[in-house]
Order: sequence, then structure tokens, then C-alpha cells
Amino acid sequence: LSGVDSRESGMDKGSRSDSIMILSIDKEHNKLKLTSLMRDLYVSVDGHGKTKITHAYAYGGPQLAVKTINENFGMNIKDYATVDFFGLEKIINSVGGVPINVEKAEIPVMNSYINETSGIEKVTPPYITKAGLQNLNGIQAVAYSRIRYVGNADYERTERQRKVLEQVIKKVTNGGITKLPSLINTMLPFVETSMSKTDILATGTTVLTKKITALQQFRLPEDGLGQGQTINKVYYLVADLNVAKAHLYKFIYEEEMPEN
Repeated sequence: LSGVDSRESGMDKGSRSDSIMILSIDKEHNKLKLTSLMRDLYVSVDGHGKTKITHAYAYGGPQLAVKTINENFGMNIKDYATVDFFGLEKIINSVGGVPINVEKAEIPVMNSYINETSGIEKVTPPYITKAGLQNLNGIQAVAYSRIRYVGNADYERTERQRKVLEQVIKKVTNGGITKLPSLINTMLPFVETSMSKTDILATGTTVLTKKITALQQFRLPEDGLGQGQTINKVYYLVADLNVAKAHLYKFIYEEEMPEN
């Protein structure tokens, strides 16, 4: 799953994937598993040497982004889905918004992003006026997902992104099989994906009929296993990819969470 940083509606190859996640359906243990990959991870990108993983999407679109994940982390991913700010906003609105506990320190940053997006869309900014648990609409939830200047920088931003996606998934699964076809029809125009509507419906039906509703979250690198380094005057997040690969495999295919 890629979230690209385009400020204009459209998911061209020149956009970086500031949000990078792997969503796995574990039928053996009846779990959905969601893994964030930090965008500054220092990896090999075919044809471009060592660089940030977020640049793979800009260099070669979703195909190179998927290939980069597969080659660096020992995966065999074949499908992708990409959204931009505006597509994600509309997807969140299609499920009626998402409940999120907003911290007081997050409000000013959220409102600055809300102001930016509202200006582009020429709508009245739906500013956040209070802290606490509240239902965020699309513009608000996307703004929440973009915060990285409050708390633990980009690490915490990936956590916010997973929280939002978790709530979207809950809304879809709570809607049941009868609402699935119409939800897919509503969401698909805002997503670029390798999957056909038939594939998506079959996958969603499997998840719902098997009652695979538990969602487990993970992030690479884990705490203490990545270190910021400046290489040729550019900041990168450097991690032992062999350890990361082993931990990702364990998380996706086994029952227990990896231990540092």
C-alpha cells in the first residue's frame, strides 16, 4: 500500500511514497497484519543504487516500489494499491469518517494541513477545535496521518497512518458482505491498483466469511534497530536488512511477534 505525496490530484510516477505498508491476510491464524516501512530506509533500488525506499516509487512507480520491497525484504508481493491525499480523503468519507483520539499538541499541525488541502479543494476548512476522541472526516484524518512534528517524528507518523487505516478496515468489515460491493464501487475510482474489482471482491469476501477481523501492527525498523546517518549530505535511516527481513517474515507468517 502506497500513499503518495502529490499535492495535486493524480498519482504520477514522479511522486514519492511517503507512506509504505504491507497488508497481509493470514488465513492460518485468522489475522490481518499491517506493516509500515519507514520512508527513509536506506535500501538498494534497481537501476538507482542505494537510496531512500520512498524514492523507488518516484523513479519507477508502483512496479519498482514493489520490486524494491521484494528484493530488500525477501517478499513475493504481486499486488499494490496507491492513494494520494485526495483519494484517501474520499475513501475515509465513504465509510463515514474514522474515530481518532486527537492530542492537544497535534491540533495546530493538523489545522495547518487542513488549511492547505482545503485551499487546494476550495472548500471551507473543517478545523479541529478540541482534543480527545472524535470522528474525523476525510480532510481531517489525512491531516492527522501527515503529522510528523509532534511526538517521535516519522516513527509516530507511521503509527498514526496505521491507526487511520485500521479504523477504515473496521468500518468496512463491520459493514458486512452485503455492503461490500457498493463500498468497492465507491472507493475504486480513488485508488490505483493492480487488482481487478473481481479480485478485490473475492478477497474481501474471504476476509468477511472467515471472520478475519483481528488486526496486528508492525513497523520496520523496530525501535533500536535503525539509526539515522548522513551520507553524502543526505539523511538516511540505516538498518540491518537481514535482521529486518527475518523479523518481517516471522511477523507475516508466524503467530508470535518478533523480538528485538
